[in-house]
Amino acid sequence: MRKISSADLASFLAIARHRSFRRAADELGCTPSALSHALRALEERLDLRLVNRTTRSVGLTEAGEQLYARVSPAFRDIDDALEDLNSFRGTPTGQLRINAAPASARLVLLPLVARFLAAHPGVSVEVVADNALVDMVSDGFDAGVRLGETIAQDMIAIPLGPRQRSAIVATPTFFEAHARPSAPEQLKGLPCIGLRFGSGRLYAWEFERGGVNLAVEVSARLILDDQDLMVEAALNGTGIAYTFEDQVRDLVAQGRLVRVLEDWCPYYQGFYLYYPSRRQMPSALRAFVDFVRTAG
Repeated sequence: MRKISSADLASFLAIARHRSFRRAADELGCTPSALSHALRALEERLDLRLVNRTTRSVGLTEAGEQLYARVSPAFRDIDDALEDLNSFRGTPTGQLRINAAPASARLVLLPLVARFLAAHPGVSVEVVADNALVDMVSDGFDAGVRLGETIAQDMIAIPLGPRQRSAIVATPTFFEAHARPSAPEQLKGLPCIGLRFGSGRLYAWEFERGGVNLAVEVSARLILDDQDLMVEAALNGTGIAYTFEDQVRDLVAQGRLVRVLEDWCPYYQGFYLYYPSRRQMPSALRAFVDFVRTAG
């Protein structure tokens, strides 16, 4: 069997990471057809099928999963070693990939990234806004941004921005046609806008007052997976939305939305930047972490 090269394995790892020949080819700077030929040649040399391919999906075989699990950390160590050389240049360079919930990206991350890029011209940042929790390492992300309560305990997390508070809102016209709720339980009889997480779970609206905690499963006439869309739907008069206070502060001040149940709206820990504990941190991530600590 001809020796397997690092380029052969890099092609396989990109396909395994993205589960897509097109996205893997974009990362490697080649065509999907060339990548498919490279994978087929690797499988022939190994005499093993590594990837199951259909017109709709790309998945790993058992052998492919095992190879990915064994080889991926080694390539990560190589990347870390190369990143460590950046310290000799005096300024951080490279790309930083961040996965963030859409609300956190808009409220706290993007304003911070804009200032960071101005201060570090050698670094580029890719932000992927996604409500679903991802496997950061296997999906090729350096860091993530989420509410503190959702972050796994094996991650390093630092505060990103102020504490956040919820807000229950609808238009003035909506409340001309429907009674304003004075208690969270009354939401069950009103048209509401539901939020479904990437995991498929429908969010139960959370309330707290005087040490009493409630989770209310509202009657959702419309279900969305993005809080910005929930605000837009509320502005269209569809129903009552549960969102972050900072998302609707200006709209409430302008009178376009009205808050209810404000005394039941709790504060949250706020958003956190989190990343895996690794022996060697890429210079771009190290610079961003330092920047966040200073900005906080």
